[in-house]
Amino acid sequence: MIGLVMFGATLLLLMVGFPVAFTFAGVAVIFGVLTQGVDLFGFMPYRIMSVMQNTILMAVPLFIFMGIVLQKTKLAEQLLEAMGDLFGNVRGGLAVSTILVGSLLAASTGVVGASVVAMGVISLPVMLKHNYKKTLSTGVICASGTLGQIIPPSIVLIILADVLGVPVGDLFQGAIMPSVVLVGGYIIYVLVVSYLDPQAAPIFKSNKCNLGKAEKYFKVAKAIVPPISLIIAVLGSIFSGIATPTESAAVGAVGALVLAVLYQRLSWKMLQETSTETIKVTAMVFAILVALLPFQWCLLTVVGTPWWRNLSTTYPPKR
Repeated sequence: MIGLVMFGATLLLLMVGFPVAFTFAGVAVIFGVLTQGVDLFGFMPYRIMSVMQNTILMAVPLFIFMGIVLQKTKLAEQLLEAMGDLFGNVRGGLAVSTILVGSLLAASTGVVGASVVAMGVISLPVMLKHNYKKTLSTGVICASGTLGQIIPPSIVLIILADVLGVPVGDLFQGAIMPSVVLVGGYIIYVLVVSYLDPQAAPIFKSNKCNLGKAEKYFKVAKAIVPPISLIIAVLGSIFSGIATPTESAAVGAVGALVLAVLYQRLSWKMLQETSTETIKVTAMVFAILVALLPFQWCLLTVVGTPWWRNLSTTYPPKR
């Protein structure tokens, strides 16, 4: 019963918008002190230090830096423009372009916030301008932007690998097929909705419809090749065993800076803004990781493992 109350209180605080880190830590401290006393958290500093000394988590700030640099290079804007020209004559083509660009951006950055913000700022005004329904437009952006949770190199997968104690490369390989299935499912859904409700997704009239096929394909290739090359460099080095996840993250960070130079976006101001945002996002991620330690320990100590075992073995109830 105590475990259910803890989960209920946590979900309630999260739903009302309370910060995630303070929610987990606060609920753990309150329930832990009320049931076991302050001695329950006596060795918590040692567990926090073990998290800080984990070499796998060193990849997190590097991937975050890579993602923010790519966001500053206006990569999504160029991809969306190229994809829009390619799928301009297909009903719902702009939404399909948003999904494809969102998946490529998610694979390039690995940061959900960067993907959602970039896609929202760039693609939402374009879709609304071409009379797409607000529900379809916002749904497509949210769905495609959050693909960064599962498409490698994902920050969530790196943290999950540390929690589960499995190699990061194995999780990255296992997430590729579900990512492809999700992207394909989103595209099929958009095409079906566009067919059933033509007013929800009108045909996108490109301003560059006079371009020939060769020019369109060249433009798309020019926009896609740089991020694809970066993805191959990062994931290929992990899958082939050439580099560890931390080393591949460093490769990705350097590659992102190279792309910034190619896009003529690299400047001292951009580096300052990128470094500041990287510190903020990294601090947020590690704050949640540290806050989960007392929450996890409180569940195991106050509630006990039999509660977890009974929950998994008795639901659904036998008839």
